[in-house]
Amino acid sequence: MSERWFEDYVPGTTAEHGPLRVAEDDVVDFGRRFDPQPFHVDAEAAAAGPFGGLIASGWHTCALMMRLLADQYLSPVSSLGSPGVDELRWVAPVRPGDELTLRTTVAEAWPSRSKPDRGLVRTHVELLRQDGTVVLTMTAMNLVRVRPAR
Repeated sequence: MSERWFEDYVPGTTAEHGPLRVAEDDVVDFGRRFDPQPFHVDAEAAAAGPFGGLIASGWHTCALMMRLLADQYLSPVSSLGSPGVDELRWVAPVRPGDELTLRTTVAEAWPSRSKPDRGLVRTHVELLRQDGTVVLTMTAMNLVRVRPAR
């Protein structure tokens, strides 16, 4: 992870991050802990279900996306958290064995009017499977520190 500051999030910039492999054990474990529906936790039941096999919970998919976002898009020197996300959509199922790549596009970036040490960055986020299918979309908002004066 490189240092990245508010000034480095230039509107229109697109980048890809990853990949991250989805493990079957992780799909089942997450499902058991947080979303215990049969198509997340039971391979046999999932095979006969609406998706024809195990799929990751949408919330697990969000967690995988967040791992890539935190590790490769945000910077630990400047990230100040997020006031939330907009328009979260699970577009296609994520299955064990999938390799996921995060695509980010900086939509807007503006300095804070009340706190001059930071700005807000609005990012269009897409998570893609190895075949290019988009599996998740959302708009992220992040508070990011400006580059310190030297």
